[in-house]
Amino acid sequence: MKRGFWLVLSLCSVPNLLAAQFGIYQHGSVVRMHMGDCMLGHRGMMVAFGPPSIPVQDSCPEYTLVSPNVVYVIVGKTSNQLIPLAEVIDFRLQKNELAVRLDDAKRETKFEIKEMFVRSDWDRIQRHIDAQMKAAEVHDAER
Repeated sequence: MKRGFWLVLSLCSVPNLLAAQFGIYQHGSVVRMHMGDCMLGHRGMMVAFGPPSIPVQDSCPEYTLVSPNVVYVIVGKTSNQLIPLAEVIDFRLQKNELAVRLDDAKRETKFEIKEMFVRSDWDRIQRHIDAQMKAAEVHDAER
């Protein structure tokens, strides 16, 4: 009986251990947000060959999510998909979307992936931008 109990208990905990070990959820930090045009999720042959669609006037949040290896630029599907800045969030890739789980949410929120960068390249670009801004400040101070 004891052996059966421990076997059932260990089998129930295996999915949680696998999720933690194999990193189903990754961790990242939101460093930037701005409102931009909503990306339309309508894809397919009928949309491609059909009449032109009516432009959407709604604006959606666009976030820069920095993880240890990859930097994602993600866009919400609606204007009410908000993530706090400087928040460490859990996320996972699901098909062509990024599924985000916030602490207080009961379920995941899905975002369209607009761009992806290797973290080392993104860091290099940010250092270059910082250097240009410092050079502009020095140039303005000399005037």
